Amino acid sequence: MTTSWTVIRVLRDRNAGLYLVGLVVSAFGTSSLWLASGVWVKDLTGSDGLAALCMLAMWVPTLAGPALGGLADRLPRLPLLIGLDLGLAALLLTLFTVGSAGRLWLLYTVLFLYGTAGVIHDAAESALVATAVVPDLLGDFNGLRMSVTEGMKLVAPLTGAGLYAVYGGPAVACLDALTFVLAAGLCALLRVREERPTRPADGRRRTTAGVRYLWGHPGLRPLVRAGGTTMLLSGLTGPTVYAVADRLGHSPAYIGLLYACQGAGSVTVGLVSGPALRRFGGRRFAAAGIALTGVAMAARAVPSDAVALVTGVAAGLGLPCVLIAAFTAVQRETPGALLGRVSATAHTLIFTPTVCGLALGAGLVELAGPGLLLPLYGLALLLTAAGLAQRADSASRTADRSSSDAKPA
Repeated sequence: MTTSWTVIRVLRDRNAGLYLVGLVVSAFGTSSLWLASGVWVKDLTGSDGLAALCMLAMWVPTLAGPALGGLADRLPRLPLLIGLDLGLAALLLTLFTVGSAGRLWLLYTVLFLYGTAGVIHDAAESALVATAVVPDLLGDFNGLRMSVTEGMKLVAPLTGAGLYAVYGGPAVACLDALTFVLAAGLCALLRVREERPTRPADGRRRTTAGVRYLWGHPGLRPLVRAGGTTMLLSGLTGPTVYAVADRLGHSPAYIGLLYACQGAGSVTVGLVSGPALRRFGGRRFAAAGIALTGVAMAARAVPSDAVALVTGVAAGLGLPCVLIAAFTAVQRETPGALLGRVSATAHTLIFTPTVCGLALGAGLVELAGPGLLLPLYGLALLLTAAGLAQRADSASRTADRSSSDAKPA
């Protein structure tokens, strides 16, 4: 009943409903291309390393998040989003010319520009949503956004792979281009009144303003720091999934089942995150999710199929909590003029550690097995959760004392 009410609350709001439908469409196209691009390169070259560069090309632009996010604060956000969607649709059509390994430079270039536009798009979207959606619905909206994104990861890659197998890579690019055109049309239907962007004279201070605001805010800093730590540890656990499958006597294809379980958990928590945020507050909600993820990671060290599948669902339930809490807090606590830069900075600080963790974890798993590493990673997550929960309790006590002091004797 709570889940149904959450969905109804969002869909009854015209702007929130339109935007959510647009996210479904664009997430479907992006997830389809995400898988097909690597398969495309693998088919043309036979190289696993070159195929892996597809994801790197899309991810690298996030490192420039604070600078790229500034565009979302200097330009009207709704026209910017529509322009980015239509520009990406046109850009993707150039992939029809990629028919041999000698043209792969174009595919990598398109993927890099795709990732760059994605950083700007996410920053502008976060800022626009904070204006277009009533504040009380932000937690519900962000939770449903997580459900949509994770749900598309379960469905769209299979569609993309099937389309690629029958018609080739250009067909998948055409599908993604079509989803961007549809998303642009849905954006154009939004009813939003935006303030005219202002341009500070000092360019350097303008670029770093998001970092300074985020790190100086006592409510946002702990959430973003906990989010980055959680994603670092999540990255460290990533390479162990292959060792877990091997220890259970399964082929690498078994990993797909584990990720499907995790995706199902993420879809579920997204549906209930709005009510949970209102009931427990951002920090407690995030801390509970991190703790659940820690327990799941530690328990995955047990060599059992049932445990592996259950911990996959548990990790899916827990991991998104800190992300939803952090980005909702950013939207609520940041002035509109800074929201693009602060959102992009938060994305960079939270998600960049994931790749660092993947690289480090790949080396560590060669030195020690999952039976040792996973409990250690789980313990680190539990300590992160305890620290965030302690800060939440401290902030609550401070607020209570301030309220008591304000009352007349």
